[in-house]
Amino acid sequence: MFNRLTTILQSLVLLGLFNGLYSSFALANDTQQVDVTPLSAISIDAVANDPSVDGLSTEHEVTASQTPIALHPAEKIITSTAFALIGKPKYPHDFAHFDYVNPNAPKGGTLKLAEIGSYDNFNRFASRGAAEHSSAAIYESLFTGSDDELSSYYPLLATSITYSDQYQWAEVTLNPAAYFSDGVPLTADDVEFTFDKMMTEGASQYRVYYKGVKVKALDKYRVRFELPVANREQLLSFVGNFSVFPRHFWQNKNLAEPLATPPIGSAPYIIGEYKLGQYAVYQRDNNYWGNHLAVNQGRNNFDAQRIDYFLDDSIALEAFKAGEYDFRAEEQPKNWFTQYQGKPFDNHFIIKKQDDMTTAVNTRWLAFNIERPIFNDIRVRKALTLAFDFAWLNHAFYYDSYKQPMSFFENTPYAAQGEPSEQELKWLRPFAAIIPKAVFGEAYHLPASDGNGFNRPNLLAAKELLAQAGWVVDGNQLINEQTGEPFEFELLAYMGSDLKYAIPYQQSLAKLGINMTITTVDYAQATRRLRQRDYDMVPRLYDAHFYPSSALIIEWGSAYLDSSWNSSGLHNSAIDFLIAQIPNYLDDQANLQALGRALDRVLTQEYPMIPMWYPRYTYYAYWDKFRQPAVKPLYAIGLNNWWYDADSAAKLPNHHE
Repeated sequence: MFNRLTTILQSLVLLGLFNGLYSSFALANDTQQVDVTPLSAISIDAVANDPSVDGLSTEHEVTASQTPIALHPAEKIITSTAFALIGKPKYPHDFAHFDYVNPNAPKGGTLKLAEIGSYDNFNRFASRGAAEHSSAAIYESLFTGSDDELSSYYPLLATSITYSDQYQWAEVTLNPAAYFSDGVPLTADDVEFTFDKMMTEGASQYRVYYKGVKVKALDKYRVRFELPVANREQLLSFVGNFSVFPRHFWQNKNLAEPLATPPIGSAPYIIGEYKLGQYAVYQRDNNYWGNHLAVNQGRNNFDAQRIDYFLDDSIALEAFKAGEYDFRAEEQPKNWFTQYQGKPFDNHFIIKKQDDMTTAVNTRWLAFNIERPIFNDIRVRKALTLAFDFAWLNHAFYYDSYKQPMSFFENTPYAAQGEPSEQELKWLRPFAAIIPKAVFGEAYHLPASDGNGFNRPNLLAAKELLAQAGWVVDGNQLINEQTGEPFEFELLAYMGSDLKYAIPYQQSLAKLGINMTITTVDYAQATRRLRQRDYDMVPRLYDAHFYPSSALIIEWGSAYLDSSWNSSGLHNSAIDFLIAQIPNYLDDQANLQALGRALDRVLTQEYPMIPMWYPRYTYYAYWDKFRQPAVKPLYAIGLNNWWYDADSAAKLPNHHE
């Protein structure tokens, strides 16, 4: 359940924006196709859809004379049960179930999973503490998505949406059958309360992003959303992903404070047995209100999902092989090739899978905190980037299983290529004075080392860049020629994470006279230091982006420097402007591609982060006690759709079933 390791992020799952806001410390696995979210709450932000697919027959337009809503003279109103950001939804309004599920899948059994780290509370939105990783998924959203398309929303808490083609407002009708796990009905008042709660006690980024937005209950089951400025993408993704809190539970509690006991939710699973910091069990709610919905058919098949926490991944791996949990996504190629061996594998008690990585992918980077004076100079950042010997690391430690990212839109048409097109230049030229000159040349590319471990040409180039930036060698130490201060900084890493790359990189920097110390801290300390921007350099898992979206403003925008997603702190007016244009071109693929590539050029040529790697393959393994549908979803492993097979489980060694 529990990190959404699919390509579906982008996630802005909860309340349209901040699911996993504080997990940007690269604590998730590389394998973006693995879905181990609580099997109840899958909500997908938009991306391109196939326009050739027929849409919904329930969508229609009405004129001003047919509606009491005050309209712009040319305004049209659209009412639909489902909607898409690009193109039309794949499934018709009367669909019975998604294509990639077995609607007759049996219910039962327990799915046992693992997380690395710890937790001390159940409030994912608290401004302090370490929340249970999946605790936010107990809140259902108004609409939900499918795993075989990337931009569509289907009814969940809601039954329909009405909106203007000017995209400044929308009205949503709630399902009167929806209620919370304690039996209290879910109403429009809860929706309004949730938004107000987030705006007053939620993350500061939320308040900035949704400044001027209004959410108002019109009656018991209708709620209106209004934007201060028309924005199609923001409106539809906000409404589509909006999750709802129970007012009666939260009204006398502070959302910014940790919660020691499980909250009330509205999803198929509720938090049952738990021990803070050690494990949590999500149990099926036998009275879940939404069992009859088409989006839930063939899903949520386990009676319970247990998550055990391990402080060290190597221990977690051994626990998996011993049958302590059932499913593991492996991010370490060396482990995959050397540790997934023995009787359970020989006897096919544990099944190994290796899938090609063919879509947008999560990428790993080392983020500079460019607010630190030592990293202000782009030449310094480029020099330290050249000193990272990916080719040697990939061969020596990772069995050549990785590629090095050269884009923030890796594996998509929006990754910059070659020299900028005329369309790209149209976006870039007005900012020539404030963006690197390299933006107007060949796309970002790093010279590969020969993989022998010396990386001599790149280190010589790095030395020259450092000299140009005013850093000179004094003995064996690099110092600033003006201040005499030595070049030294800290790499802050999460305790128990893979640091095989860190010592070779440390040694490579030492050849330049740079002293990099490596500090590991626990999850709570890491979270605190991230929020306070108290670090020099941190590892960063950059979530896959299938397409440019306005949500990128959270990761790169000037107004969001306090966001833990913007690990580097890079921002400028060119980036702000390019991201602001994105909503205007979601229906224009040619211009959206040019805009995305222009943005990619600016981001990469600023050298805000050192590209480490992304996987060529998705590695995962599971104990052979599950079955899955014949059709696999395009954008996820689909663990949400598996079911427990008691006959297969009975054939496993004792205590593994």
